[in-house]
Amino acid sequence: MRINRLSREKSPYLLQHAHNPVDWYPWGEEAFEKARMEEKPIFLSIGYSTCHWCHVMERESFEDETIARVLNEHFIPIKVDREERPDVDHVYMSALQAMSGAGGWPMSVFLTPDLKPFFAGTYFPPRPMHGRPSFMQVLERLHEVWESEREKIIESSEDIIQQIADFELRITNEGVHDSPRDSTALIRTSIEKTYRNFEQSFDPAEGGFGGAPKFPRPVQFDFLFGYWSAFREEKTRDMALFTLRKMAFGGMHDQLGGGFHRYSVDRYWRVSHFEKMLYDQAQLVNSYIDAWQITHDEFEAGVARSAIEYVLRDLTHPDGGFYSAEDADSEGEEGKFYVWTLAELETILGKDAAAISALRFGVTAEGNFEHGKNVLYLARSIEETAAHFGASETEIRQTLGGNANKLIAARAQRVRPHLDDKILTSWNGLMIGAMARAGSALSIPRYVEAATKSADFIWNNLRVSKSGLTTLLHRWRDGEARYVGYLEDYAFLIKGFLELYEATFDDNWLRRAIELQDEQDRTLYDEEQGGYFMSRNAPDVIVRSKPNYDGAEPSGNSIAVQNLFRLSHFTEDNRYAERARQTLSHFAARVEGYPYAMPEMMASAFWDLVAPMQIVFAGDDTSALKYEVTSRYLPVSVMMSANHGIAPFAKSLPVVDGKGTVYVCHHFRCERPVTSALELAAILDEMTKHKLNR
Repeated sequence: MRINRLSREKSPYLLQHAHNPVDWYPWGEEAFEKARMEEKPIFLSIGYSTCHWCHVMERESFEDETIARVLNEHFIPIKVDREERPDVDHVYMSALQAMSGAGGWPMSVFLTPDLKPFFAGTYFPPRPMHGRPSFMQVLERLHEVWESEREKIIESSEDIIQQIADFELRITNEGVHDSPRDSTALIRTSIEKTYRNFEQSFDPAEGGFGGAPKFPRPVQFDFLFGYWSAFREEKTRDMALFTLRKMAFGGMHDQLGGGFHRYSVDRYWRVSHFEKMLYDQAQLVNSYIDAWQITHDEFEAGVARSAIEYVLRDLTHPDGGFYSAEDADSEGEEGKFYVWTLAELETILGKDAAAISALRFGVTAEGNFEHGKNVLYLARSIEETAAHFGASETEIRQTLGGNANKLIAARAQRVRPHLDDKILTSWNGLMIGAMARAGSALSIPRYVEAATKSADFIWNNLRVSKSGLTTLLHRWRDGEARYVGYLEDYAFLIKGFLELYEATFDDNWLRRAIELQDEQDRTLYDEEQGGYFMSRNAPDVIVRSKPNYDGAEPSGNSIAVQNLFRLSHFTEDNRYAERARQTLSHFAARVEGYPYAMPEMMASAFWDLVAPMQIVFAGDDTSALKYEVTSRYLPVSVMMSANHGIAPFAKSLPVVDGKGTVYVCHHFRCERPVTSALELAAILDEMTKHKLNR
């Protein structure tokens, strides 16, 4: 069997290409040296293991002997897993966007031997179509130009890199010379602009912002709920709640197995792009917990639980870490694992029972997907379904529950989509935080236990010590931990540990968060201009960037600001708050210019605009008091234990009358101590009814 260098890698994405006839190299000096020695351009292909169009291009092009011969003869082919090397991906995605105005994966970039890009695209078909050249045409033309006009290509590549470097420099210089007062004013203005942008782009019929395709972008919900909490603007709350409901009703939400697919191709959240990513599950669990805390509607709690149960069942390593993703495809067909024909339902359930599920989930003989197949979505309510069949709601619920169990069992006999079982520190940090928070809010201890087990896994397996210093690592798979941690690894894991501390009051998690924050500051903070770099200086990354776009995931800088503000309250150390303000100031003008691109950064800014609450628990029996807090939406607050805290003021607060006691404080000045949930509710109601002046 044919084999190439990728067979020695651990990345599931690289291993998918280990048997291609293309003579692939992993990203590294061996490939760079060969390109320099042979004076050949590099073909850089970047993707990830659950990327549908990456699979398509592999089948059509990278498994083709003729295309492989041209690639091997005239280029040095390099394959990169974007999830392992987000720093490399960021540089060349910037180049792709600069050259084409668009981005996406698979990313196909042609580089000079010194790693500078001169041509870039995404998917190239095997034959010319829709105005897009074939991959072979691209290869032949670029080889011809490289041989005949090499100096022009090199000059062009240098211009492209200079554009990217200039753009990054503009970002890093924006706001540096503003005073804190000026920065605060800019951010307040930007918050209002972002609210207006969401208001104008909101789809009032189907939820979401903008048209199809529709992506779940939980950073938007963080901003909208935070804005509502600060200003009591009901419209922002309602836009977020309505969108979350519509998403949960749709086919993008796996109605049988729980969890969410990557995005919807239509405006109705109905037909999915079927891959499932850990970071989506984590963030959406948080969003639905936020929604439940606001509404106390069991529906939102149920959606959060179903996503967590999916992760625990299908994305959890036996030792506790969380896997990265499941593919959209199975047996080479997108969505095959998830879709149903009406005939299949009738065979599995019987005709009468199938009719009930068909009405409830929008299943028809014609189908709403390809080839008469159906993506299940909530087409009718329980009440409507019961009325249609002249049955009680209890009977319909029982029938649907039994049907669901049979369909899940039938689906389990199908070939599952590919599992990307690498464990990423960053995404695990998000899931640890979400699971700990959900377990605490919903009083489900095993969620907190699962979060703790994952946190222990990361702490024990993804850190190395050298020369007396400890370094966080990015990826673990099959016993190997690799790649020095990126900003998102630090920021997301710190966030997860802080949530875990609040859920357990085990101060080990708080101390570990502080240790990681110190390491993040030492290795990634820009002491001259402010803000955090994505990665440490590395010779194979030709432009060093500071992530600031809050997209499918929040940027590391946005989460870092939240972490720093929270740590200032957990520790009573104002240096953390000052660094948070410096980072906000650094990005202030960038936020002003593109506020809708940075909603999480502005959600973080509420920590400086709203007076945060410190809620301190003293004594042993505080579970009822704690539930009064965790069942409420209090986005700008911290919970800590007088028994297991770090802040001197918290440790000084006594138990009253031998009972579990809680203190609600602002700026480390506390309201009267209370020992009953009713008294606590009254204080929280009073303190949260006020709103900021807009």
